[in-house]
Amino acid sequence: MKRFAELLDRLAYEPARNNKLRLITEHLRSTPDPDRGWALAALTGALSFQHAKPGIIRTLIAERADPVLFDLSYDYVGDLSETVALMWPVPSEAIRSNRELMLSDVVDTLSTLGKAQLPGQIARWLDLLDETGRWALLKLLTGGLRVGVSARLAKTAAAALGNKDPQEIELIWPGLKPPYCDLFAWLEGRADKPVHRDPAPFRPAMLAHAVMDGDLSALAPENFMAEWKWDGIRVQAVADVDSEGQPQMRLYSRTGEDISGSFPDLVDALRLPGAIDGELLVVRDFPAHLRAYDLLVDGADDLREQPFATRRTRLEAFVARLKDPRVDLSPLIPFATWDELAAARAHPTGLDAEAIEGVMLKRRDAPYVPGRPKGLWWKWKRDPLLIDAVLMYAQRGHGKRSSFYSDYTFGVWTTGAGGDELVPVGKAYFGFTDEELIEIDRFVRRHTIERFGPVREVVHEAHQGLVLEVAFEGLQRSTRHKSGIAMRFPRINRLRWDKPPGEADRLETLEAMLSSRVAAES
Repeated sequence: MKRFAELLDRLAYEPARNNKLRLITEHLRSTPDPDRGWALAALTGALSFQHAKPGIIRTLIAERADPVLFDLSYDYVGDLSETVALMWPVPSEAIRSNRELMLSDVVDTLSTLGKAQLPGQIARWLDLLDETGRWALLKLLTGGLRVGVSARLAKTAAAALGNKDPQEIELIWPGLKPPYCDLFAWLEGRADKPVHRDPAPFRPAMLAHAVMDGDLSALAPENFMAEWKWDGIRVQAVADVDSEGQPQMRLYSRTGEDISGSFPDLVDALRLPGAIDGELLVVRDFPAHLRAYDLLVDGADDLREQPFATRRTRLEAFVARLKDPRVDLSPLIPFATWDELAAARAHPTGLDAEAIEGVMLKRRDAPYVPGRPKGLWWKWKRDPLLIDAVLMYAQRGHGKRSSFYSDYTFGVWTTGAGGDELVPVGKAYFGFTDEELIEIDRFVRRHTIERFGPVREVVHEAHQGLVLEVAFEGLQRSTRHKSGIAMRFPRINRLRWDKPPGEADRLETLEAMLSSRVAAES
């Protein structure tokens, strides 16, 4: 655990990407199997422990520290693992061990230990470790490392160990299992490249870059094909036969999680060998519907290195052969200029138009590449809806934001029994700059009127408060909110220091937006 704890500690304080890569690669080079494999699994999010929940950790610290002191400390620190690591009492007599606690010891124990024995074992480990070790252990248990390392970055660091292309790691990753001894043997030249033997494997997904101001002017429309961007769940539908000739059909999430059991009716529709990239939608007569927009495998042919235009032609033929109403094609959008495409984006028409959230642009000659390669795929979402809302509550963030109030609940005006009152309609924790975060945090601290643990209620009156311009993608009915309305993907668009709270929007405005959408759908 000591090496792993030191790695996490250094990663948490290192802002530079290249330095993070160097730290991870050096750790993988100097740490023996299987510990380095378990470290890679933790960094890529491939580790989870069924019974290890934050509630156990809270109970353990409550038995050893004053609960009021813990609440105050947690409110200040903002991170459960760090708070407990700092507050955990050191045993009066030092606990000695003949050998260092290894990361593999922790993983092996957690994988076999029953739920009833878990609290006692965690407490013994916390007694044994130092402050940094306790912090790393608790991060490992809760699954939220928050050290600024993505799964892609960790895989890139592993690739550097053997001077390999990170794309090679991405392609074989779904067939690998922690602690990745076969992967490291290949990277170090001690064995052949691992072979994926799953008859219906997941292929790492290709992602798109968002269209920003000025991007389209540098692109030639004739080099691209366009299709609708659907407001559903990205999935990959795969079918083939195993070594005994038995059909294997699976449905994967965009991250490779097997979700076949949740959609058995849709899985039954995958009767031809192949791999479809598409969107899971709930439309019309079927509880689950697959809208296909790419074909990665057709029978025995791997199409990922083929141009998108070729794959699209193969996809159209594949869906026609499949001939199942639960699987259909995502239609292409004809256009010759960016202005024509912009007009279509602003006013989508046709079947299921309510499920459209923008357009996708794909280069005609683009291969299917894992990750987010620049310039091949672009997503151009419809302009968001905007309202002015009033900040009502603020909560401390986590990780590097643990010292700031960065999670904001906001509301709009409505008529109550005693006159106009604010009702919450959403919560947002991104969209603002670091400088704006400091400004909002300062406002929260200076205008707090009530405290509820890590949450502060701020002044929100007609003539005093902070107005936030909130951007969001849509509205829906909600029984969880007093307002009866919930926002989709709300974020802070800008701060309206110039606007008094009394001029913020009203619930009637959101009701009108929602009614307009419902009318358009009908």
